[in-house]
Amino acid sequence: MITGNQRQNIALFLAILFHVCGVIGILFTPYKQWFINNTPLTLLLMAALLIFTQKDKTISFWMFAVLCFATGVIVEIVGVNTGYLFGNYSYGTVLGPKIYAVPWLIGVNWFTTVFCAGNIIHRLNEWLLQKIDVEKRPSATVQTLSFLFDAATLTTVFDWVLEPTAIRLGYWQWQPEGEIPLFNFVCWFAVSAVLLTVFRLLKFDKHNQFALHLFIIQLLFFLVLQTFL
Repeated sequence: MITGNQRQNIALFLAILFHVCGVIGILFTPYKQWFINNTPLTLLLMAALLIFTQKDKTISFWMFAVLCFATGVIVEIVGVNTGYLFGNYSYGTVLGPKIYAVPWLIGVNWFTTVFCAGNIIHRLNEWLLQKIDVEKRPSATVQTLSFLFDAATLTTVFDWVLEPTAIRLGYWQWQPEGEIPLFNFVCWFAVSAVLLTVFRLLKFDKHNQFALHLFIIQLLFFLVLQTFL
């Protein structure tokens, strides 16, 4: 029987291994394109590891995962095909099969990013509240608004770090080429805030340590590639 700590350690090891190999393969080997083309495998594995490390996989947890996936795909379909969300952009072939010009894997990425950000801010807020006397704590409404703002900001910052590298790797392209519109980040914040509202309301365990580790690993991965690619 694998314990919770063992699951966390296995997931952390695999996440570090795959991302370090990805950095080395893309920056220092002649097999750069092979590593880029296998991005879908890494994204799927990371999502699977989040599920693997999640305690008490309740119906609420699965509802949230499905909602993130479906919402992510739908808003991206609207964005790619109309420009009404995010801006004028199109996906390349790297991320795999598409639904109405949007890789279905994007839905997985939305789940991973929002779930990680939600876990991080949820745990941070709990830690901060423990430092404040009960009678001095902010109201439940203020706590919720603070959570939504902080977590949605975190997902938006992640996208801001990701964007330049994603373009260089051929994940997607903006029109005009190379110009990332501010509207993209506004939409990221808004859509994330909606999903994080559901995250806040649903009852499931929100203390997945691997979510923090994965978020940091992915952030460092894209920062390194952005710097040296």
